[in-house]
Amino acid sequence: MTKPPIALEDRQQSGARRFSPSAGRNKEVIAQQLKTILPPEAHVLEIASGTGEHGHAVCASRDDISWQYSDPDAESRASEDDWRLESPMQLRPSLPLDMTAPDWWGGLPDYDAVYSANMIHIAPLEACEGLALGAAHILREGGVVVLYGPFLDESRSAPSNLEFDKNLKARNPAWGVREQALVKHIFAKAGFNGHRLIEMPKNNHIYVFSRD
Repeated sequence: MTKPPIALEDRQQSGARRFSPSAGRNKEVIAQQLKTILPPEAHVLEIASGTGEHGHAVCASRDDISWQYSDPDAESRASEDDWRLESPMQLRPSLPLDMTAPDWWGGLPDYDAVYSANMIHIAPLEACEGLALGAAHILREGGVVVLYGPFLDESRSAPSNLEFDKNLKARNPAWGVREQALVKHIFAKAGFNGHRLIEMPKNNHIYVFSRD
């Protein structure tokens, strides 16, 4: 059986380490935003860490952060663990977390933030729901969920995001760029009533959720 793709782009590889063209373009601007969003001495759980470049960039910008990689894909975890070798005191060995698995948060410690980039549109909606539910279990008081990626905004949606949504649904009907209001509703059901959107390049956003 052919494995489903874990990315929608061609990636370079050196040993176990992978390089994402999109992460190469966005990791620094994301890191700059996370520098201001994350509290001091933050313990962060990243969901669907992919190549591992985002966590590496964030830790390079803030030496007080502890970053936990995770991914359901073994080859992605190997890449993340290779990037970890450059910051072994901050980056933690990757965990095989799957947001569609029941009680995926079982046995995990508490965190100050849960971060996920470009995951919820290349996964069934159950992955977003599982992310919200699990975050509610493992976030400390004052903790935040930070999502990065494209979102739809009804009639105000960017044409490029609408086209991307069609492309994703053609690949897999369970995928798709999610409406801002739907994501907001999913996290509100899990107790995250605070939310804010930060505009990012290329019609992407950072969506921050809190219990406020």
